[in-house]
Order: sequence, then C-alpha cells, then structure tokens
Amino acid sequence: MNPTKNTPTPDDIESYLIRHRHRYRQELCDFLSIPSVSAQQEHRDDMVQAADWLAANLRGAGLIAEIHTGPGHPIVLAEWRGAGSEAPTVLIYGHYDVEPPGPVELWRTPPFEPTLREGRIYARGATDDKGQLLLHIKALEACLAVRGELPVNVILVAEGEEETGGSHLASFIEAHADRLRCSAIVVSDSAMLGPGMPALVTTLRGIVSLEIEVFGPARELHSGEYGGTVVNPAMALARILAGVHDADGRIVIPGFTDRCRDWPEAQRAELAELPFTDEAFREEAAVPVLGGEAGFTTLERRWMRPTFEIHGLVSGHTDEGTKSIIPPSALAKVSCRLVPDQNPEEIDRLVRAYVEERTPPGVRAEVRTLATAPPWRAHSADWLYAAATQATEATFGRLPLRVGGGGSIPVVTDFTRALGAPVLLLGFGLPGENPHAPNEHFELENFELGMRTTAVLLESLGRR
Repeated sequence: MNPTKNTPTPDDIESYLIRHRHRYRQELCDFLSIPSVSAQQEHRDDMVQAADWLAANLRGAGLIAEIHTGPGHPIVLAEWRGAGSEAPTVLIYGHYDVEPPGPVELWRTPPFEPTLREGRIYARGATDDKGQLLLHIKALEACLAVRGELPVNVILVAEGEEETGGSHLASFIEAHADRLRCSAIVVSDSAMLGPGMPALVTTLRGIVSLEIEVFGPARELHSGEYGGTVVNPAMALARILAGVHDADGRIVIPGFTDRCRDWPEAQRAELAELPFTDEAFREEAAVPVLGGEAGFTTLERRWMRPTFEIHGLVSGHTDEGTKSIIPPSALAKVSCRLVPDQNPEEIDRLVRAYVEERTPPGVRAEVRTLATAPPWRAHSADWLYAAATQATEATFGRLPLRVGGGGSIPVVTDFTRALGAPVLLLGFGLPGENPHAPNEHFELENFELGMRTTAVLLESLGRR
C-alpha cells in the first residue's frame, strides 16, 4: 500500500457507487439472466457461461481472475495482492449457482428474465447468491477506481455447487490451502433480521439430504383385485415418515438428538431481546399457525434445534382423474438440519437404521445420501466483529444484531478446517425474499448498502 497516496473519504467511494448505479443494476440483470442451475445436467453449459461471465467481471473490476475446471462445475478464483505482505488478506466467498426455478407457473415474471419493480429485482438467484456476490465485486471495483489500490489483499472464491452440497470445493480448498491462506473470511449468503437491521450470523445448522425409496410389486397392480392383499409401498413410506415425530414435534429416531448441545441460558435470553415476533414470522411464511417442537420458542426452533423435513413425495398416479392402482414404488426427498454437536455421518446411519427397522415385510427400502455438511459455530476474533460493527454503523446507522442461521453453508466448515481463519457471515438479504422459491427477489437498496458496507469493512480491516 502506498502511504503517500491520499486516502479517499467514504463519500468519494459512495459517489462512485451512485454514479455507476445503473450500470451495476444492468450487470446484475445480465448475471441473473444466465440459468446456472447446478442440479440439472441440461444447464451444464450455462454453468460454464456464468463462470466465464463472473471471471470477466472480476477482471473488469481490477482483479486477476482465473477459472479452475475439474470433475464438477467451474470454480472462479480471483486475487488482488497489492497491499503488501504486512497487510491483512481477506477471502470473500460466494456462489454463482442457483436452485431450480420451479414451479415456473407461480412466478409473476420468468425466473431468468430479471424484472425491476417496487425497488426490487426479481429473478432466480437475486438474493441467493448472485446479488450478494456481485455487490462485493462492485465494492472492490469502486475502491480500486477511487484510490487505485485496496487497503487489504483480497482473494475471491466463487463456486458453482453450493446448491448441490459443494462436494468438489472442499478438495479444492485443501489442494490450494497455501494460496488461500488469509486473515479472515467474509461470506454474504444470509439475511438480515429485518429492514435496516444488519445481522452477524454466529451459528449455522448442518445438513444431511437423503432420498428414501420404498419398492413393492414389480408392476402396477389393480387396487380392487390386489388391495388388502399386498403391502402398498406408498402407505409403507407414509408410515415410516409419520413415525419420525411424536405428538409434541420431537424427533424420535433413536439417538438422533443425543448429541444436541444446549445453548447457555444467557444466549437464550438474548434471543428473547431480538426485534422478532411470531406474528410477523407467521405472516411472512403465509401460514395460519406456527408449529414445531414443544418447549422451545420459534427462534430456538430455527437456530438451536435439529429438524427432519420432507421436501417432496412421489408415488403412483398423480395426473388428472383416477387410476385405481397399487404403485410399484414410492419416493421421498428429505433433509435433516443439524446443530452442534451432531455429526452428519452418524445422523445418516441413524436414519438408515430407523428406515430399515420401520420397513414392513413385503416391501424393500433404499436410502440414498445426496449431500452432507456439519453444523458450525463462530469462533471469531474480536477485531473482525469490531470491523463489521464499524462498517454497519457507518452504512446502516446501527449496530449489527447477532443471530443464528437456520440454513447450511457447507463451505464455511471447509474453510475453517483447512485455513483456520475466522469467518464473518454478514448478509444483506431480507426475510421473505423467497430464496429457493418462486418470485425470489432482492431489495436494490440493500444491494447498494451492501456495496458501501463492504467498502467500509475493507477500510476497517486495513487499519488492523
């Protein structure tokens, strides 16, 4: 870093961001137009296109960018190391892959035709995670354009497999650990607690994603001729799934909750002080009542307790009209969210044992593991949270709230294990922006506030 160069004021960078606001929005639209759905083979070329677009944008911002190809989708790696060996190195992570858009008929506008309305941009990936990834790149561009350098060294890693478990990024991090060595890791793939309420996420739940399939007769059977004489695989699967919870919403798979770590009473008391209401959450979810495990508050259920959820059920005749059959098979897609100190491999074994035990004679069950990730709890250095606090105070005018995360970001534990650096989870999405659902969107105000926050955060970390 050149000590004789005049350091720009935050207003200089903010002015740059304002002048280029419309270009940044157009670039976000261009990025969102690429249907980079990592879970579907038909979009493999789109994944390559998205990685190419991202690398080109990073180069345009002033970083050196390269694309690493391998057995999975491409990984984009970019660097700016002009701050010198004495300055901190900050690694920024994001992902350019998105969830499948369906059901498409529920979108007001096509999911890959970004639409601006009411101060929001609507498209698949708008908040998860293309918008939040791009705001970091635009902040880096603004800093480099205004001052000609950054206050810290920067590494940016963007993957294309986060929505499918990120199976290949972990090995990439291990193989390039020396190159990725850093002082801190910044991830924006989460949400604030509400409008104008920035939040630092200090816990994440882990995940085990599974398919459970029950097989019965070799072909469809007439339900009149064979009903009541053979085991129906759809009914068998329904009973297996219905037995997971008791009447109080507790998961009763033997051993499932044995390792759940209790939160200290002081932290549970802090949850009660957060500006959160069950009624607002119920309205956001658009449900008549909330449910869940008895004996815990809604926030405790979201952040402190494990889950077993069904994502999809398929069996037999589901088209229009009737077809009186016993189906040959039934399939459920499920996932378990895990909390410290649950182990994904152990939970996988326990679920398999439970399914085997509950499968009746006359049908056969098969369990397939799709993805796993362990839970995470922050062990952050005070200096990193102090810098984040300074940044949010400067841009949002308030201290950040400390919250838990109900979702999973598998790479966080991969980075922690391989690099040993503290992780800062500072997201700019809002509750109710529909990630993974139709009509996903991102508030343009938060897109721009995120750029400003990143710029101030880098300045704060550079003064460490």
